[in-house]
Amino acid sequence: MISMKILGISGSPRKGQNCEKMIVAALEIAKERGFETDTVFLSKEKIAPCKVCGACIEKASCVIEDNMEEVYEKMRAADGIIVASPVYMGNYPAQLKALFDRSVLLRRNKFALKNKVGAALSVGGSRNGGQEKTVQSIQDWMHIHGMIVVGDNSHFGGITWNPVEEDSIGMQTVSETAKKICEVLELIQNNRDKD
Repeated sequence: MISMKILGISGSPRKGQNCEKMIVAALEIAKERGFETDTVFLSKEKIAPCKVCGACIEKASCVIEDNMEEVYEKMRAADGIIVASPVYMGNYPAQLKALFDRSVLLRRNKFALKNKVGAALSVGGSRNGGQEKTVQSIQDWMHIHGMIVVGDNSHFGGITWNPVEEDSIGMQTVSETAKKICEVLELIQNNRDKD
């Protein structure tokens, strides 16, 4: 069996907080099921906004010199991607938007994320603080790349409120989302093994 990798992306600029905790919890489940894991924590990365210069139409690299080249490689290497985001003014923050915009390079270069399995997690300041809209916006980005989008087996994905360690109901949706992405990747792997 070929090993498969799940990348967890924390879209929060805050180090060690809710999004990173959700990603760590989700990837722990993936590790227990035999998946390799990797992370991108935007609290530790320098990623500038896209300049819409069009340079990546002609070549598979970006003219902006920052940490995005490493992120591209991690995204290309992953079979599944879990994105966690806080809710800032009803949606994901500018730091995650910059990563999403810069990912156009991967789309323009043979749809590099196509058929990877994607899932979304979100945390807000209250139970109904914009998490579902934020999850949907993350899923919209995944659809634009041609990814296979999964939820938590009954709803849209992981939905928590701050602080996540005190939200057992929300963290259960994070766990179920992690299990679902693993299940779908296992189905894909099993089909490959049959061929």
